[in-house]
Amino acid sequence: MRLLGIDYGARRVGLALSDPAGIIAVPHSVFDNDRYLLAKVLKLCEAEGVEQVVLGESLTFAGRPNPIMAKITKFKEGLEGQGLKVWLEPEYLTTSEANRETGEDNFSDARSAALILRSYLEKHHA
Repeated sequence: MRLLGIDYGARRVGLALSDPAGIIAVPHSVFDNDRYLLAKVLKLCEAEGVEQVVLGESLTFAGRPNPIMAKITKFKEGLEGQGLKVWLEPEYLTTSEANRETGEDNFSDARSAALILRSYLEKHHA
């Protein structure tokens, strides 16, 4: 089963896909966070056969929601309203880690999404 990982940001949203077996996470693309975001993600899910989504849960180091969590929750509800199963995966410093790997560029949000998805896969498919 193929999964989609999402690093939801205020301006850009990184996307990563698992392989069909749901074992490996690979950076895929970066979408602008605009009014078409939900439609674009749903189209990608349909095209790639995605049935489940792993969405980065933005928490402080104290475990409290960051301000962007209200928007993440609304986006999660939009995906679920279209029949997708959505899991939240805590994300801490994924953007910093993604930038450390290859430097900051236009694809770093997709690498962050792959880190979120990889974290989920390691916990649930080990």
